[in-house]
Amino acid sequence: MAHILIMPRQGNTVESCIIVDWKVKEGDSVTEETAVCEVETDKAAFEIPAGKTGTVLKILFESGDDVPVLSPIAVIGAAGENWQAALDKAAPEEAPIKVQKKEEKKDEVSENKGIPAPDPALHVSHSALNTAHSHASPRARNLAEKEVLPLDTIHGTGPEGRIIERDVSAALEKRPALTLAAKAAVRQHGTGFAGRITSDDITSTLPSSHSLLSNEDKYTETPVKGIRRIISDKMSESLSGTAQFTLNACAPVSRLQDIRSRMKTSQFLPDNIRSSKITVNDLIIYAVSRVLPLFSFMNAHKTGDTIKTFENVHMGVAVDTPRGLMVPVIRNANLMSLYQISSETKRLASSCQGGSVKPQELTGSTFTVTNLGAFGITGFTPILNIPEVAILGVCGIELKPAASEPRGEGGYSFAPHIGFSLTINHQAVDGAPAARFLKALCEAVENIDLLLSEGSFHV
Repeated sequence: MAHILIMPRQGNTVESCIIVDWKVKEGDSVTEETAVCEVETDKAAFEIPAGKTGTVLKILFESGDDVPVLSPIAVIGAAGENWQAALDKAAPEEAPIKVQKKEEKKDEVSENKGIPAPDPALHVSHSALNTAHSHASPRARNLAEKEVLPLDTIHGTGPEGRIIERDVSAALEKRPALTLAAKAAVRQHGTGFAGRITSDDITSTLPSSHSLLSNEDKYTETPVKGIRRIISDKMSESLSGTAQFTLNACAPVSRLQDIRSRMKTSQFLPDNIRSSKITVNDLIIYAVSRVLPLFSFMNAHKTGDTIKTFENVHMGVAVDTPRGLMVPVIRNANLMSLYQISSETKRLASSCQGGSVKPQELTGSTFTVTNLGAFGITGFTPILNIPEVAILGVCGIELKPAASEPRGEGGYSFAPHIGFSLTINHQAVDGAPAARFLKALCEAVENIDLLLSEGSFHV
C-alpha cells in the first residue's frame, strides 16, 4: 500500500513549514532514510526522510510553499500505483483530495492554521488541503474590499468554487478603473468612528509608490518568502497582539570587565573554565537568570486572558544566523553555573549557525535576551518573543560620568556602563514593577562579584 508522507510537526508551536527544496522528483526510487525534501520554520531547517522504500509517485507541493503541519506532501509506493486512490483511501469519509496548482494552493494553504489536527491513525487529513468551508480566501477578501468590488459578482476558480485572489484580480481587469471619489462613494462604511471614511481609507486606494516611478528608474523587487516571511508574520503578530512598552537603563561594568579579564588568566580556575572564554553576554545572562526568580511576574507567558508564571528560568537567547534570527533556549538557566551557561550558550549558537539545532531546543523559553552591543548600539526596542511578557535588549558599553570611589566625596569620573532596553507587554506587566526589575538587574550587574559568590542574590 502506498505511503502518505506528511509534514511533521516541528515543535508544539509550529503550525506550518516552508518547503525549501525537493531533493527527489516524481519517479525517483527512495529508501526509508532518503531525505526527500528540506523544510524550514521560523526557527530552523530540517530534512524529511521518505519513511518507506519505494517510488515517489506524487509530489503534492512545490518548493517555496508554506504547508500546514500534518498535511500530506508526497505519496510513495510501488511504481505505477494509483497515488490519488491512496489519498482517497487515507480519508474515506471525505471527498477525494485534489492537488491544486501552485497559484491556487499558495492562497489556500495560508488559511489552514485554524483547521483541527487530523486523526493520527489516518496519517493524513483532507481538511488540511480542502478549505471549501470559506467562500473567499482572506487575501481575496482584502483585495476586494480595498477595490470596493462585491464578492458576490465573482466566479471562484479555487477548490469547490472558492474565490481566491487571482479571481478578484481578473475581475478588476475587466472593470473600468474607479476614481478615488467613486471608490469613496461606493464604500459602505469607512474604518473610522461610526463608519466614517478616514484619510487612511482614501490613501489606501492611491497607487503604490513604485508605480509612479518612470521607466528609467531602476529597482529590484525581492519577494518576501521563506523564513523571512515567517519572521515578518511573527513580528507583526507580536506588535498587533500586545501592548509593548520599553524602558532603558544602564549599569556600571568596571567590576564585570575586571572579573572577565581575570578569569582568562587566573591559576585558581580549572583549565576548562579559563579556556571557555567567558563573555560579557554570558555574565549578563547569568545575572538575569538570578534576578528573574525574584520578579516572577517577568518570567511568564500571557495567552489570551491567562498569565502563566514559571518557577524556573528557560532563557531564550537571540542568535543571528545566515538564515535569519533564531532563539534557542537554555533550560533551567537559574540552576546552572556561569560556566554551564557559557558552554550551553556557545553550543546552541553553534548549532543554530550550522543548521543542526533540534526543534525542542527552539521552544519553551520564558524570557529572552537579545544582544546588539557588539554593533555599538546604545539603545533599541526589542520586540516581544510572544507569548513571553518581557525581553531584554543588551546594548553597547559606553563611558558615562559616575561618582568617584569612595562615594560621597563629591568627585566624578567617567566609568564604563552597559545599556539595557527592556520591552514588556503592558497587558501583563505594569511600568513600575518592570522598572524595579530593571533597577535590580543593574545593581546585580554592578555588583557581579557578589552575585557570583555563593548565596548572593539567590532565592
